[in-house]
Amino acid sequence: QVQLVQSGGGLVQAGGSLGLSCVAAEDIFKINSWNWYRQIPGKERELVASIRSGGSTNYADSVKDRFSISGDKNTVYLQMDNLKAEDTAVYYCNALYWDSSDSSIQTAWGRGSQVTVSS
Repeated sequence: QVQLVQSGGGLVQAGGSLGLSCVAAEDIFKINSWNWYRQIPGKERELVASIRSGGSTNYADSVKDRFSISGDKNTVYLQMDNLKAEDTAVYYCNALYWDSSDSSIQTAWGRGSQVTVSS
């Protein structure tokens, strides 16, 4: 399984900005999509943003017009602007990719980055 290395996040005041990065530790054969999820303790993991291999993007309604996802085959970024207290969560990157050995689709996860927004 491909290892994903996350960086970024931290503490910011409401209205501020933060960025998250996620890099594959080895070359990905063929990416299907990159995704950012977030999770608050006691709640299910929530899909925040996705970017497909063709470049199309999707966002949760709660972050639309504030968050921006971008990336390439081995890297994904999440730019978060106008942050709100309710954006506080642990953010995880996720890659869906094609395995070159058997053409199966695989999934990999980053270890998570804490984002805390103070009001």
